[in-house]
Amino acid sequence: MIWLLLLGLITYLFITQWVASLTRTPVWLLWLVAMLPVFVLIAWTIAFQGQTMPLRFTAILFAGCLVLYLYLIQRGRISRSSPIEPEPLAAEPIPDLQPPNLASLRPLNSDEESHLQTCFPWSVFYLRHLEYHPQGVVCRGQLRTSPDKAYETIRANIEAEFGDRFDVIFQEYFPGEPFFELLLNPSTLLDGKNQRGGLRPGFALLLGFLTLFTTTWAGLQVVGRVPTLSALMEDGFPYSIAILVFFAARSFGHFITARKFQIVTTLPYFIPIIPLPFFPVGTIGGFTRLETRIPNRKALFDIGLVGAFLGLSVSIPLLAWGLLHSDLVGLSGQAGIFQFKALDPRLSIVLALFSKLVFGKALSAEAAIRLHPSGIAGWVGLLFTAFNLMPIGQLDGGRMVHAVFGRRIGARIGRISRFLLLGLALVYPHLLLWAVLLLLLPALNEPTLNDVVEVDSWREAIGLMALVILILLVLPAPKFLTTALGM
Repeated sequence: MIWLLLLGLITYLFITQWVASLTRTPVWLLWLVAMLPVFVLIAWTIAFQGQTMPLRFTAILFAGCLVLYLYLIQRGRISRSSPIEPEPLAAEPIPDLQPPNLASLRPLNSDEESHLQTCFPWSVFYLRHLEYHPQGVVCRGQLRTSPDKAYETIRANIEAEFGDRFDVIFQEYFPGEPFFELLLNPSTLLDGKNQRGGLRPGFALLLGFLTLFTTTWAGLQVVGRVPTLSALMEDGFPYSIAILVFFAARSFGHFITARKFQIVTTLPYFIPIIPLPFFPVGTIGGFTRLETRIPNRKALFDIGLVGAFLGLSVSIPLLAWGLLHSDLVGLSGQAGIFQFKALDPRLSIVLALFSKLVFGKALSAEAAIRLHPSGIAGWVGLLFTAFNLMPIGQLDGGRMVHAVFGRRIGARIGRISRFLLLGLALVYPHLLLWAVLLLLLPALNEPTLNDVVEVDSWREAIGLMALVILILLVLPAPKFLTTALGM
């Protein structure tokens, strides 16, 4: 029951953090569908007195719930995150495109619409078509200057005419067909009351203390020691402090980069969790919530990049130092990414290379590693970094792919990556948890304010390097490499 409650909590936090902002479908309904396979499997086991469900029924159950989950997200998707299919462009601006019974849904009256049309100089963006929806206006036309100049000019005109009433978004879902979308600014709704959450330092500090407790507890559990003062100083606190430093580096990287681009954001919040046998970490990480939109794809790339590489800059030294203070043991029959008492170094190319450098010839094919608490923190840091480098949705890798290739191509890459990882998990079962979690993430990101201007070549090169790092972290060491290393 404890495991079931904690799994439900992790699923709820996962949905509220990455999914809830993209759809109007109630969180409780998404959570129920995501947890339905677990409930059905438990009910089957109880009803049939401990017998497991046949594999074909289990596959149908999980596939059906996944399809229903994705359908519910898409059915309630908020329009600002939904791709807008282009319609044939008219030759001249059309002042009234909607039937009279939909006029009440328009965010602009006829006079304001006339003023809006004057905000689009013909030499910058020739306005041809207006489309209304309850949250704003889509303005389609022909771009006649550089994307940077067009966005700055039209945004300045709209702000001069309407103030902060709209967020001005410039995006290009299909190549060569950019359009502007004016979305009602959430901070101006509900009689102008600002709905942003603020920094909330007290709440962040409380979560930090709770996470310090749960990670210290986890540090004792992973080495199998009772909570004495000596155990706390030798194992509990070294692991706890190391893992918190890693997550703090990642989260503050996001925070500082967002502030650099004048994005309103919360302080980093740590999420404590009771250590479990199958997830003995003590936390599921830290996160910062962006309260305002990201200005452009360059800022989107940098936010994903800085968090990921600051995390790597902490986790790699932690792993290297921890390996120097670790011991070799016999390889047990159960290999897994959280088997810290006998960790198989062949589970990752990076781990195999670092282990061989530290242990040399002593690391044989039958050897495993009993990790030092600091080494455990470094290894967990690499796992979280690899997960966040996946090119999917709002993960760091998803942001970088969106920034480099655009929103539409980035979403396509994300969908393909999810199923590639699922196929890889059939060969390497320790990747199954990752594959399931990534299937719950929407692949389509929200557009930035100026989503047309592309990133520069050096960001593209760094994005390629991040992909190489992801492969080295995720893929197990191939046979030819272990043979060459004598492992």
